[in-house]
Amino acid sequence: MRNQIKAYDSILDLVGNTPLIRLQKLTADMAGEFFAKVEAFNPGHSAKDRIAAHIIAQAEKNGILKRGSTIIETTSGNTGFSLAMASMVKGYECILAVSSKSSPDKIDMLRAMGAKVYVCPAHVSADDPRSYYEVAKRLHKETPGSIYINQYFNALNIEAHYASTGPEIWEQTAGQITHLVACSGTGGTISGTARFLKEQNPNIKVLAVDAYGSVLKKYHETGQFDHNEVYPYRIEGLGKNLIPSATDFNAIDRYIKVTDAESAHMARKIASEEGMFVGYTSGAAMQALMQYHLEGEFDAHSKVVVIFPDHGSRYMSKIYSDEWMENQGFFEGDKMPKPKAIEYIK
Repeated sequence: MRNQIKAYDSILDLVGNTPLIRLQKLTADMAGEFFAKVEAFNPGHSAKDRIAAHIIAQAEKNGILKRGSTIIETTSGNTGFSLAMASMVKGYECILAVSSKSSPDKIDMLRAMGAKVYVCPAHVSADDPRSYYEVAKRLHKETPGSIYINQYFNALNIEAHYASTGPEIWEQTAGQITHLVACSGTGGTISGTARFLKEQNPNIKVLAVDAYGSVLKKYHETGQFDHNEVYPYRIEGLGKNLIPSATDFNAIDRYIKVTDAESAHMARKIASEEGMFVGYTSGAAMQALMQYHLEGEFDAHSKVVVIFPDHGSRYMSKIYSDEWMENQGFFEGDKMPKPKAIEYIK
């Protein structure tokens, strides 16, 4: 009798069960133990694979999606890639409204996966008809047989991480986790993971990451939307100029803001010191962890998990481009490391 062939039915079967990796060099002089939940091990190289797979599965279960249907979404790139990948596998059309802040690498990847892409200006208000939110809504109305994922206001965004990311971290840490550090954009990752973990142990502290130019930190602290907080920033997939209902602010203990430049340099540092080729948002998450450390958030008994949500390949023309970094002024100042020179052998 022949041995059974061990193969997956599709790439979507690989979503989830990403590894927890102990951070070694970056946290060597810090009290506590620190671990990265590396979501780049998903087949679409980001945490957004989880919500794409979950939301599509639920839509199919409820008869909303059928072969030949069109999936429409607003995205900074990672969710769009995950949806495009799933659409390709399952036979759906995919239309994406993307922020112009998204890297060219991300946009090219979306097109390579068969998606039709509309690039919308990043620095307009959420209710501007040119914003990627409003463009996606318009495309949904104009496209028969389409569904609009609407990750910012979709409770399934939270549910996906409650059902997968939270249980994985709890099991991987043997229930010893004391702190979760995660970025807050749509809010699905941090909210769903936090809900599950706090149900297991309400003493776990959930520490969120926001960007300068975003309203989320102040809203969490005051309950007020402050338009004066909003201004352009470069980090993708982090922070917001609106309040997403997919963020459960009650599950989050604290917010801290990080800068564009420090987050970019931290992503490079993770790659060069820990050997993990991560994206801009992952750099932001690690930068926040360092800032929480400096504020005395952790002690010798802390078991800290930071979620690295994305892969560095999405940012080759941005944070991993010396030219782009130079143009942003990210090499200016004594604390900003300069790039190593390239030597050409003739």
